[in-house]
Amino acid sequence: MLLTAEKKYTDFQKGQVILVNKPLDWTSFDIVNKIRSTLKPITGKIKVGHAGTLDPKADGLLIICTGKSTKTIDAYQNLDKIYEGEIFLGASTPSYDSETEADFKFEMAHIELDEIKEACASFSGFIKQVPPVFSAIKVKGEASYLAARKGLKPKLKERTVEIKEFSVLSYQYPLVKFRVHCSKGTYIRSLAHDLGQHLKGGAYLKYLKRTAIGEYKLSDAWEIDDLTAYIKEYALKNV
Repeated sequence: MLLTAEKKYTDFQKGQVILVNKPLDWTSFDIVNKIRSTLKPITGKIKVGHAGTLDPKADGLLIICTGKSTKTIDAYQNLDKIYEGEIFLGASTPSYDSETEADFKFEMAHIELDEIKEACASFSGFIKQVPPVFSAIKVKGEASYLAARKGLKPKLKERTVEIKEFSVLSYQYPLVKFRVHCSKGTYIRSLAHDLGQHLKGGAYLKYLKRTAIGEYKLSDAWEIDDLTAYIKEYALKNV
C-alpha cells in the first residue's frame, strides 16, 4: 500500500510503501534509520528498507518499504530509473563525481552541442559499463570504496545495462544538463566518466537527481521532515 498525505492512519507493520525525496548529503540508510527511529516508539521493532541506493551526492526519489512490504523490495529495485543532472566537462575525478577532487584536467571548451548530443546518443541501448571504484560493490569481502579510500584500485567487473534515453537538456560549457532513462544497476557516474572519454577528454558527475522509479514520481514524494511529522501526529493517535 502506498502512503499518501491524504491517509489518516497507516499500519506500518502490515506493510507500507513510502516515496521520499532524499536530501543532498544524506545516505539512503540515513533515511531508513530516520524513519525506523521515528516509528519505533509507535510500532516497536519494525523492518524498514529502501529499494535502490542513492549516493550521498545525489538527491531525489527513494522508495522505502516498512513491515511486510520489505518482502517486495526486489520488485521495486528491478524497475527502470529516470535521472536528471549536470555533467562537468574538462576534468575527471577518482570517484567520477564531486566527492573527490579533480585528478586530471582537459581543454574541452571547443566541443559543440551537436558533438555532445551525438556522443550521448552513442550510449543508447545495451552497453557494457564498469562501476566506479568508489562504490559499495564488494571486492574480496570489502566495499570497493573502502579500498579506494586507502589508495588501492580494486578491479570491478563490467556489467551490461540498458540506456533507453541519454539526452542533453542544455549546454553551457563546462556544464551539460542531461536526462537519463535507464535499467537497474546503471551507474550514472560511470556514464558521465565514459562520456568524457568518448569526447577525448574527461568529465565527472556534478549533480544528480532521481525523478522516477518505474511509475513512481518524485513529485509524489514526501519531504523527510513532513513524513516524520505525519508519523508522529497521525499514526501515534491511532495506534
